[in-house]
Order: sequence, then C-alpha cells, then structure tokens
Amino acid sequence: MVEFTLAYETKLTHSGIFDFKEFYRFLYEYITSREYVVIEKSYSEKVKPEGKEISIEWLCLRRISDYFRFRIKVAIRIIDMVSVEVMRDGVKVKRDKGTVEVKFTAYLERDYENRWEANPFLKFLRGIYDKYIIRNTIVSYRDALAAETDEINAQVKAFLALEARR
Repeated sequence: MVEFTLAYETKLTHSGIFDFKEFYRFLYEYITSREYVVIEKSYSEKVKPEGKEISIEWLCLRRISDYFRFRIKVAIRIIDMVSVEVMRDGVKVKRDKGTVEVKFTAYLERDYENRWEANPFLKFLRGIYDKYIIRNTIVSYRDALAAETDEINAQVKAFLALEARR
C-alpha cells in the first residue's frame, strides 16, 4: 500500500491585478520545468454577478526512484475575477482583477508501485526497511520536497507581486 508522508503545506492569497492566462502558463511551465508531470484533476468556471469564480486542481508527480515519488497537490481558486483596463507603459492593456488563492500540499510517496504488498513477508520486510535501513533517506527526500515546494510557492508570490506592480 502506498504510504504518504506530508512534507509541506501552505496557502497564499493575493488580491489585485494580474493576468490569469499568464499566471496559469507561468505556474504550469515552472512546475513542468522541475520534471513534474502535471495532471489537471478539475477545472471549473462559474460566472457570477460580482465576477468569475475559477477553481483548478492539479496533481503534480515526479518519480524519484522505484520506491519514492514526489506528489504536490496544487489548488488554485480565483474569486470575483473581472476584466479591467490598466495603463502599462502608456498603453491601455486588459488585465484581470480579483483574489487568487493557491494552496500547495506536498507528500512523499513510498512504494507507489505496491511492490512490497505481494505477500505478508514482504510487508514485514518493508516495515524494517522503512524504519531502520532508509530512515535518513526518507527524511532527506521529505526535506528536499519541502524545499522544492517552498521554492515554487516563492516563485508564485514573486510573479503575482511583479504583475501587481506593472
């Protein structure tokens, strides 16, 4: 059975002006450049009187070895998004205004291919393997995943802050 170890969880919120299409493209390309496979689990868009509400869920997976895999869940929620015109370098351009919430939850997966589940003896060996043989490896991979997810979070914050200043 796959075992999950929570490595990192955070949520960021940004209210202001941004370019939704550019934000979506930036986040997707940044995550895929880190060798993750991005699976879009859901995308919903609702039009309300106060603006659009968009919800997106991604599952980002990166194989580390036959035993370990990084899993990052990305939940993007945009509330009250409306199109606005802003001046940029003396030219009117269309942008979006609203509130962006991005939640990152990162897990370290162990035995994601269920190779140690074939029989009770292998299950027993897996417990010993996890507890005594690769304990330090688990900790180092968990810390690496946390650092990587924190870096993605920092890049998203920087992107949104830069977009707000333009």
